[in-house]
Amino acid sequence: MNTNNHPFGEVVYAYTRKQAIEDGTLVDLSALEITRQHWKLPCACSSSVWGIIEDAIAKGFDLAGILHDLFCLAKAKIPPQSRTDRLYFKGTVANRTYDFILHCGPADDCAPVLTLMLPSDD
Repeated sequence: MNTNNHPFGEVVYAYTRKQAIEDGTLVDLSALEITRQHWKLPCACSSSVWGIIEDAIAKGFDLAGILHDLFCLAKAKIPPQSRTDRLYFKGTVANRTYDFILHCGPADDCAPVLTLMLPSDD
């Protein structure tokens, strides 16, 4: 008999979004003005997406410009009356095209958050 508050029993292991940001698996983009201009929800990207962005910055591209382009491409893929938690889109960063996913899912406190990632990060 399950006598605790967890419907499937005690949690054996949990890896939180906060831990992922602290250890660099996710990079928090929420503090950036460009992110706040596009999204009302907290937003992070995977370390692999961040690596692509860092390479582009090293080549002289602008962080705000890169994120603006990716966020606009993601918004353009939002279907009317969408019921999906994922947007799949292609984006060009530093003259190279990548497949991206923007996922809307629960944060550690179950509030909605956005995560920008590559298909291999999923």
